[in-house]
Amino acid sequence: MKGYMYILKCNDDSYYTGSTKDLNRRLEQHQNGEGANHTKKRLPVELVYFEEFDRIDEAFYREKQVQGWSRKKKEALINNMPELLHDLAKCMNETSHLGFDSAT
Repeated sequence: MKGYMYILKCNDDSYYTGSTKDLNRRLEQHQNGEGANHTKKRLPVELVYFEEFDRIDEAFYREKQVQGWSRKKKEALINNMPELLHDLAKCMNETSHLGFDSAT
């Protein structure tokens, strides 16, 4: 059975990432306030991205992967800019090895 990973843009400009076997039915549920707690408080929602998989477990795995992404990384995916995904995944905090200067 096919599965879908999808990203919704909520009324408050936040994103919701989910997975389902029936994308149209799930979108209808979200719009009717029968979806996740996150979306029912932020209606209406808009489908901004989805991927189709051969199996629902693959869609669920992808959902969990994308849920952990930053907003900028999700937006690169939504805007079909895969070349940005790698750079946006880099850790840039003060403890990152990327900021380490080995010459000192």
